[in-house]
Amino acid sequence: MSILYRHWPATAAAVALAMMPCAAAAETPRDVLTTAVFADRDKAVALAKIDRVHQVTGAMLARSGDDQEAAIVQATAIGYRAQLTGNRSGAVEARRRFEALVARYPNNPEAHLALGAWHIGVIAAVGQFVGRAAVGAQKKVGLASIDRALALGGNRAMYIGLAALLRLEIDGADVRGKQLAEAATRANAPTALDRIMQRSANLLLTPLMNGNSKATQTLADRLLPLGQIAKK
Repeated sequence: MSILYRHWPATAAAVALAMMPCAAAAETPRDVLTTAVFADRDKAVALAKIDRVHQVTGAMLARSGDDQEAAIVQATAIGYRAQLTGNRSGAVEARRRFEALVARYPNNPEAHLALGAWHIGVIAAVGQFVGRAAVGAQKKVGLASIDRALALGGNRAMYIGLAALLRLEIDGADVRGKQLAEAATRANAPTALDRIMQRSANLLLTPLMNGNSKATQTLADRLLPLGQIAKK
């Protein structure tokens, strides 16, 4: 397990057309990062893909500094790398980039969700006190950012399901988290990531209905990005 935090959501950076990799010529930074955080189980392999995404998006931003998607993709890649390596400076850089993206693109739900997930991911890993002292994580900010993403994202399983996973990761008995998980199973699922989150929400219903908060937390942690990579 990372020494600092666990998960950031698969926002624009991790929104892909499929969980499995496409043909190399057709892969986008989204595709590569999604494979790394949802499918790859080897840390070194995932890190190599994350670094490749960082390089490609850097080139995209060099051509156009106002490439909204590339900017969110790159920020998320930085966050995932810090998560896997336990690098504090990388974690702080990711937070600052997410904050800048929210300020620059206030109507982008993925930017808000990324920022919210950063805060919640840190707290889930090390607790509120250590998380705030070490890298500035705040539960209140995280939940408010997630709520803003939900307000902007519409009835999409992607946003609703990720919000449910994040809330239930820190509290397996969270009432709002349970409501969101149930809503995600009925939400619109136009993309592969929406369907991934919808399936994840369905899986969560079993421990939720059994009232098993510990099992709910454990499963939510595993279903979030990079949750499939063994923690050491």
